[in-house]
Amino acid sequence: MAAPGEREPAQLGELLEALRLPDPEPRRQRSRWRIAALLAALALAVAIGVWLLPAAALEVQVAAAEPFAEAARQPIPVLSGTGYLIPAQPVIAVGSRVAGRIARYDVDEGDRVEQGQPLVELDARPFQASASQARAALASARARQVLADQELQRARELFSASVAAQQELERRQSEARAARASVAELEAVLDKAETDLGDTVIRAPTSGVVLETLKQPGEVAVPGGFAGSGDLLRLANLSEIRAELDVNEADLASVFLGQKAQVIPDAYPDASWDAEVVKLAPQIDRQKGTREVEVRVLAPDARLLPDMSTRVVFLAALDAPGSGASGAATVIPRAALRRDPDGRFFVWIADGERARKQPVEAGDALGDRVVIRSGLEPGARVVLGTPPAKEGQKLRIAPTTPAG
Repeated sequence: MAAPGEREPAQLGELLEALRLPDPEPRRQRSRWRIAALLAALALAVAIGVWLLPAAALEVQVAAAEPFAEAARQPIPVLSGTGYLIPAQPVIAVGSRVAGRIARYDVDEGDRVEQGQPLVELDARPFQASASQARAALASARARQVLADQELQRARELFSASVAAQQELERRQSEARAARASVAELEAVLDKAETDLGDTVIRAPTSGVVLETLKQPGEVAVPGGFAGSGDLLRLANLSEIRAELDVNEADLASVFLGQKAQVIPDAYPDASWDAEVVKLAPQIDRQKGTREVEVRVLAPDARLLPDMSTRVVFLAALDAPGSGASGAATVIPRAALRRDPDGRFFVWIADGERARKQPVEAGDALGDRVVIRSGLEPGARVVLGTPPAKEGQKLRIAPTTPAG
């Protein structure tokens, strides 16, 4: 029996058990289950909301399928390449025929000039002096010719009267002939002096554009010279502009004389000029494996300048052999034609505001377009670029940018 003030061991165990704090683990587990249930309910609500909300429309570009007969009337691109613009006629180096100091230029680089327009003026004073001297000498010679003719006339009269001898008459005749020859010689000298004087104004030999001035006022212009040292300026006739480029041997079957083409300079990527093939080089560049081709711009303007880099697009008729087209065929951009995992062709069609998958039978491709033998009606709007994710997806048609 325990002493007073002491407790039995059993009683101490019960007391300690009563003082022990409850285990928090079941409470934590209950809290976790509540949070998980709440998150699951929230995710389900979000999923239901997303499902019920209308899907965002996909913005796409579309192109209308053209009837083959209509598209065949317009040439289509079959090949493109890059090159440079050149004048049809070689660049003209303009120099001086006479030596003289340059007084001034009447034109600047980039100026358009007409044939015969003054370009450069030389110091004309030495040539004016030479011309004046030649005129004076000619006037003196003409006076001597008049005197010689008068003396000859008197000698004839005296000879007729048997006063003058035959020898005197012959001497007067010789003097008259010498006077006339002297006049003719000095007339030629004057003509040369006046020609030289006129050549002190250097004029444009043809219409064109001044590409470059090579000397400055005050420098001496000399005729000819070594390696163009006598050139004063360079002139190009830009009434006819061509694009020159190299075409690979593998693509030569797509290029021929008279073929329609388009010239698109890098400086004006949104503009194009109609052109035609006018020259095929008579030989192949063995090292590069290319053939030089020139196309003539049909209506050039001031924007087209020599040595400007450009892209040339060669065109051809759509009804080329092998197109495999029938009367019911249509033509669409190649970017609209797609393949499924089994290799079958199809297109996405904008059917109202919804996407629809349409199987088609494709024919040959010509350039950036392709012939659709069957499966597509004329006027159907085919989707370009990013395809819809599924049939029935809502579409928003992007506005078409007008061609520059």
